[in-house]
Amino acid sequence: MRLRVLARLVQIERVLVRHRLDDFVRATHLYRPLRFVFFISPWTWFQRGSDLTRGARLRLALEELGPIFVKFGQALSTRRDLLPTDIADELAKLQDAVPPFPGAIARAMIERSYGEPLDTRLRDFDQVPLAAASIAQVHGATLADGREVIVKVLRPGMKDMIALDLEVMFTLAGLAQRWWPPSRRLKPFEIVREYQKTILDELDLMREAANASQLKRNFAGSALLYVPEVYWEHCRTDVLVMERIHGIPIGEIGRLRELGTDFKRLAENGVEIFFTQVFVHNFFHADMHPGNIFVLADEPAHPRYAAVDFGIVGTLDLRDQRYLAENFLAVFDRDYRRVATLHVQSGWVPADTRIDEMESAVRTICEPIFDRPLKEIYFGAVLLRLFQALRRFDGQIQPQLLLLQKTLLNVEGLGRQLYPDLDIWQTASPVLRRWMRERVSARSILRELRRGLPDALEIFKALPSLTKRTIEQAQDGRLHLPLDTRALDRLRVALAEQSRRSDRMLIGAALVLAAVLWFGLRLYPHWFGGVLAAAGLAAWVCTWLQGRSAQRRSQPPF
Repeated sequence: MRLRVLARLVQIERVLVRHRLDDFVRATHLYRPLRFVFFISPWTWFQRGSDLTRGARLRLALEELGPIFVKFGQALSTRRDLLPTDIADELAKLQDAVPPFPGAIARAMIERSYGEPLDTRLRDFDQVPLAAASIAQVHGATLADGREVIVKVLRPGMKDMIALDLEVMFTLAGLAQRWWPPSRRLKPFEIVREYQKTILDELDLMREAANASQLKRNFAGSALLYVPEVYWEHCRTDVLVMERIHGIPIGEIGRLRELGTDFKRLAENGVEIFFTQVFVHNFFHADMHPGNIFVLADEPAHPRYAAVDFGIVGTLDLRDQRYLAENFLAVFDRDYRRVATLHVQSGWVPADTRIDEMESAVRTICEPIFDRPLKEIYFGAVLLRLFQALRRFDGQIQPQLLLLQKTLLNVEGLGRQLYPDLDIWQTASPVLRRWMRERVSARSILRELRRGLPDALEIFKALPSLTKRTIEQAQDGRLHLPLDTRALDRLRVALAEQSRRSDRMLIGAALVLAAVLWFGLRLYPHWFGGVLAAAGLAAWVCTWLQGRSAQRRSQPPF
């Protein structure tokens, strides 16, 4: 383990202890190799009391630990159905109340990125930030023509800090695999790699600008969601300039209630936006926490969402997209056999899984839940119980679906916060069923055929000459099929190792036999002739095995 990673792990332990969260250190399996540090630590011996609540202590610890931990707290804050209220209230402050860095530093960084004074591009730059988040912070300004904009700038030193924390996360993944066997089913390394791609994408603000532009095009003319305009000429990899939104933060429930906002419509619109993004556009905003969502309440009876912060977006493979839609519909149609079959077909559980056994497990989980009205069903709870059931079938976590799962849980948590009687499936089901119908419609099939026609024509044009050349090469003996030599090398090494293990076992058995015979000779000397013959046979067997082993190792397996 590299020294700086070890130092970071110890720092995490120190921060948890200082904020009186040492129970996490005692309980976690990941810290087992470092537990001695906790027990001999002066921070443990001389803990100071604190009048802060447990939620405040957890929030402060996450803020001190840096951006990756802040984002973890942001995701948790939307799950008020799973967290105590005091902790959820404190973690909600991480959405847009992260301590800012000085505005003068932000101005200097922007000017360095532009290579010219800021006033030549932007006027009225407000050095007091509008909001500060874990990765960047936002300032107000105006363009030369008077349009109001926001200027987003990365925090200083952010790339080095995230590089270190990613290294720590990979180390923790390794510790988890070593010390906590159930973690292997969770694929910790793949999860960290998936998160690495996500967080590194967030550090490129040009990518965020492109995401915003795509999302705005997808919802052009929609009454559900408004996406601000990007001003490309002022954007850089570490600076983003966008239209300023004057909306009401989604978390200000009291203010929305005073305006007479239709919360039922607002909650249902949020669900429809999510499922439309996932299954119609296949391009979804994957960071939909309250700090990134505003409400345009000019018409309270028809409220409209406005989104910001497009650093994290997700897409799905077409196969995963179809399996997800069919799984959702099968669960809420109570077609449990279909759910089991889809999990096997998608590869989310091993191919040899018994369909009838898995069907029974899914039924056992879902039937008690669906006995209640749909508005009382928490999809997050259903997902968690399904994941627990999949363990007995060696079900594997799908890293490519983690963003989707996180976003779905966020949407449900936010929707229930706005309107506790939200029936998520009454809103989602029409979107899913419409998407499934359109996939098999004549129009969709013709569109796919038209899209693939140019490639098909190119293949048909090249086919005659390619076929003639292949036949000629086969006749002349010049046709060679490529082989994966690395795979053959791995197989050769595996066979050699298996051969050595077998030889060692047989030689060991022969030596044990010789030892038994020797002890027998000590006890019964009159068996001398028989024992001598058996010992000779054992020695011959050892010699023969060694010769065979050397011969096999000298020959390739193919």
